[in-house]
Amino acid sequence: MPVTVIVGAQWGDEGKGKVVDLLAEEAQVVVRYQGGNNAGHTIENERGHFALHLVPSGICNPDTLAVIGNGVVVDPSALRLEIDELETKGVSTANLKISGNAHLIMPYHILLDKVRETSLGSKKIGTTKRGIGPAYADKMARVGIRMQDLLDEKIFHQKVQAAMRSKADILRLVYDQNVSGLEADCDRYLQMAETLRPYIADTSLLLWRAVRAGQSILFEGAQGTMLDIDHGTYPFVTSSNPVAGFACVGSGIGPTSIDEVWGICKAYCTRVGEGPFPSELFNETGRYLRDQGHEYGTTTGRERRCGWLDLVALRYAVRVNGLTGLCITKLDVLNGLDEIGVCTSYRCGTDSYVEMPPHQSTFHHATPVYEKLPGWKGDISGVRRWDDLPHEAQAYLERVQDEAGCPIVLVSVGPHRDQTIRTD
Repeated sequence: MPVTVIVGAQWGDEGKGKVVDLLAEEAQVVVRYQGGNNAGHTIENERGHFALHLVPSGICNPDTLAVIGNGVVVDPSALRLEIDELETKGVSTANLKISGNAHLIMPYHILLDKVRETSLGSKKIGTTKRGIGPAYADKMARVGIRMQDLLDEKIFHQKVQAAMRSKADILRLVYDQNVSGLEADCDRYLQMAETLRPYIADTSLLLWRAVRAGQSILFEGAQGTMLDIDHGTYPFVTSSNPVAGFACVGSGIGPTSIDEVWGICKAYCTRVGEGPFPSELFNETGRYLRDQGHEYGTTTGRERRCGWLDLVALRYAVRVNGLTGLCITKLDVLNGLDEIGVCTSYRCGTDSYVEMPPHQSTFHHATPVYEKLPGWKGDISGVRRWDDLPHEAQAYLERVQDEAGCPIVLVSVGPHRDQTIRTD
């Protein structure tokens, strides 16, 4: 396996965890390169069911090096709990490494996230309120706390105290918050963070050596293309760059090291939180997709909004990520439908768009133009070969492949690792 980036091609929740867990059997290194514990990857294998939020999905393979890159923001309390849960279930984290340049999420980040989102009222963005945005803001303002600061206890405490005092003033004076317990919360986080010292490493150097040695490396993105801070449906986006190009920035390797970019795409569409979603279904079919697909957020438990596959958004994801392969997940959820819709273009007023509209106001008011394809009957969860899929399912996938302009390399027909059709 070459050096491959796995990226979400929709609004996140596409099934990246399962694909990475599957491919990690062949990979020697798996790298998480952005986001925080606002993301969740669910994997099921012979070891059990795991909901991962910060630890890379390849952790279940004891021969795979699992790396949390510099582009990730780390909640030390959340990571400590995740490590402990894995160890309790018999999964070793001895192969986990965290970049010393990764920034920490602190209690004041979480509190700021909550009060800012609440203050927006009806204009809320839909944040998970886990402090991701404020932590990235501090990183860009050059006042953040990094994992490597843990290695100098005196400097670490000085930095935390200075940052905490300034945030406490904002919380108290601007948002009228009681901050009397903030120092105790920070002390608790410091204790958690200090237990992570053995995991800190120069991960950029580790990855450079792995590339030089010809090892197989998987880069695991969180969220999805349409939630990218630069290329997504701004401002209803995440606070980082899930697109494939950020794999290099968020890990510390050069772009010439990347060989393949695979986009993960559900056979339909979902979105969690606020923001435009042209192909959303508000009818019985939308509820059917939610129930059949168990569409509830891994991290938040929120119901996901469901709709038909949006080919306009998919073409956009192929373009901005430079996708070389598509992985279609949850094809089995479409079992039993008489017909299946695909959004082939948007209409806004008298204008039609087959590519992503260049202005967000146009996208916010876009009406989907659907084409209906025949569905199929019967359970496909046991299918392992393309030729054994129903003719209608093959035709559906071929249409998606042609419209996206990118070959399908993998099809998932169930949540388990072995419920997969490889075509690459």
